[in-house]
Amino acid sequence: MALLGLDIGGTKRVLVIGERVGERDGDHTIRPLVRRRTAMRFSGDWRVDLASIVADAEVLVAEARAGGCGPLEAIGVAAPGPVDRGAGLLRNPPNLPGWRDVPLAQVLGEAFGIPVRIENDANAAALAEHRFGAGRGTEDMVYLTMSTGIGGGVVSGGRLVVGANGFAGELGHMPVVRGGLRCPCGLRGCLEAYVGGQAWAKRLRRRTPDSSRIHALAGGERAKIGSELLLAAAEEGDAFALAELARWLDFLALGIASIVMAFDPERIVLGTIAVAAGESLCFAPLRERVRALVWPGQSERLEIVPAALGAELPEQAALAVADAGSGFQANARPRA
Repeated sequence: MALLGLDIGGTKRVLVIGERVGERDGDHTIRPLVRRRTAMRFSGDWRVDLASIVADAEVLVAEARAGGCGPLEAIGVAAPGPVDRGAGLLRNPPNLPGWRDVPLAQVLGEAFGIPVRIENDANAAALAEHRFGAGRGTEDMVYLTMSTGIGGGVVSGGRLVVGANGFAGELGHMPVVRGGLRCPCGLRGCLEAYVGGQAWAKRLRRRTPDSSRIHALAGGERAKIGSELLLAAAEEGDAFALAELARWLDFLALGIASIVMAFDPERIVLGTIAVAAGESLCFAPLRERVRALVWPGQSERLEIVPAALGAELPEQAALAVADAGSGFQANARPRA
């Protein structure tokens, strides 16, 4: 039996068909068989957009079957939230224009005649890293996306935590500064407003002095300044870059300390910017900062590690959602 995964984003969509490998006592990986990555184009009508995705998926299924793939068992969708899992709806994702109250599970289920599972993209990524990546072998793990914004996913006791209203894991919106900087979500003082890639780039473009190596690496064009150039300048020992990196790590450590106190995970997995920064610039100094903010008994056993799936994450995340019935069950409280 095969699985169909769809990762739907604001700029791209990823479709993949995979099959389980090494299945034993529920422990297995999923091997992608065929995949397709294309740009996400919006017509203004979700029906038109979704019909295009279904058409692409049908082509991919035909290709997989021509290669000897068995019948599809389930479909998994990773998409920007807010997601209503019970109803199978995408409510009103801010970066999917025209997509409001989209009955995603119903449309895909009718098209392919198999169960459809949907999950927000951060939770889906957490499932993938837990099952197939840097969180493998743990029962209690937290994953943080570290890119344009800050997303998260929490696995506790081997189960994805989704919460009473489906909003658990919104770790980028924990307050770290009372009345602080305004976050894109509309609140103030959120972790994302201090360590999210977009917020950080805006700060750097405003504050980077002309004398900094960052400015030189950008060719004097402030619009090009962002975390990538800051990390390059920090590697060269630029004082401003190192100071900004230290500030970023201070705020990230505050957020992680709150996560540790709330969930007591075995392992915290960090993606994107943290992965790019690496051990010496990010993980080693971050661990020291977190140790100073939590109890010794917690810090001794806590692992803070880079994400492992890299460019494969979107397809593995969607496949992990499709595979959820054979390893993960959301521990959401049933609605009255």
